[in-house]
Amino acid sequence: MTVGLVIAFLAVAVWMFLMLGRGGFWLAREHERRNLSCCVDADRASERWPSVIAVVPARNEADMLPRSLASLLAQDYRGLLSIIVVDDQSSDATADVARRFAEDGRREVVTLGGLPLPQGWTGKVWALEQGVALANSRVAPPHFLLFTDADVCYAPDSLCRLVRRARTNALVMTSQMAMLNCDSLAERSLVPAFVFFFQMLYPFAWVNDSTAATAAAAGGSMLVERQALERAGGIAAIRGALIDDCALARRLKAQGPIWLGLTDRVISLRSYAQIGDIRRMVARSAYAQLRYSPLLLAATVAGMIVTYLAAPIIAILDGFPANALAGVAWALMAIAFQPTLHQYRLSPLWGAALPLIAAAYVAFTIDSAYQHWRGRGGWWKGRVQAMPAKR
Repeated sequence: MTVGLVIAFLAVAVWMFLMLGRGGFWLAREHERRNLSCCVDADRASERWPSVIAVVPARNEADMLPRSLASLLAQDYRGLLSIIVVDDQSSDATADVARRFAEDGRREVVTLGGLPLPQGWTGKVWALEQGVALANSRVAPPHFLLFTDADVCYAPDSLCRLVRRARTNALVMTSQMAMLNCDSLAERSLVPAFVFFFQMLYPFAWVNDSTAATAAAAGGSMLVERQALERAGGIAAIRGALIDDCALARRLKAQGPIWLGLTDRVISLRSYAQIGDIRRMVARSAYAQLRYSPLLLAATVAGMIVTYLAAPIIAILDGFPANALAGVAWALMAIAFQPTLHQYRLSPLWGAALPLIAAAYVAFTIDSAYQHWRGRGGWWKGRVQAMPAKR
């Protein structure tokens, strides 16, 4: 038995396991459209809907806030909705833009000037902490907190649907993975795979199973029960987390059921015109996902090579039967990618390119480790946020 045949057999076994043994992650079935009745019914009287405060951390987001805040103000939500924008030491007109929305009159909009970042905190988490503290200081604190990024835009009924799901299922966290921008060639090449890999890492069906240990969230849109957050130790419990959404999800799942799903009604406004833009986005936290471990990095690179890269190489260069078996592995990964491609309305032919796309993500992960080792780990908007490398 040749080496190529052994690796091809291993690749097929890996993909059979992934497709049958990872909670059906690749089917993308955990979607906000499923098992949720229409929001428009007699139950929408104001007194029946709990109060919500949206906390929007914003650092140099003057170009994003006009659309994202407008979408929050336009929410068709009959309960009390207020918005706190935390200006996280911005150097642009973020605070001025947010203050202009306070004059709208439809909803209360408060602009909070963020304090300097304390040691041991990551930037977004510190901004959330300040927003939550202001929300908790009110005479009547809200029932829910909506943690939402400054570049996320909502359909008018999004909050209603989030609250409906949370109340119906007694959820302490309800999170939606926003539809990412997918217009440029770089985005079409790499963005759907980002969502695919995230679902593989954190199968949404397992996240949504209260008996399973897996916990995750999508930080762009998270509806959190305020009292459950307090029981979990508050935002301070994740103060140093670079992957703050998943860290918060782990804390909250210990308090009650959580839910994570896909959506096409919440979209990200941020564009990634160049491959380098996506590389920086991934490299910011990829090595943190590996707990800054060189051994885990080496194992991950080896696993990605066997899972994604070996099959097409053997299928093209090796002889029968290794090439035929490798072709099966290549076909399986292309099939697994189809539901995500459909979600982003892209050609099924992108499935055949998944090995090349995976190779790019391997490079991004290695770059994440390199940036960490040179003291620039977690670099985002002028800040180094990752724990320092041991030298």
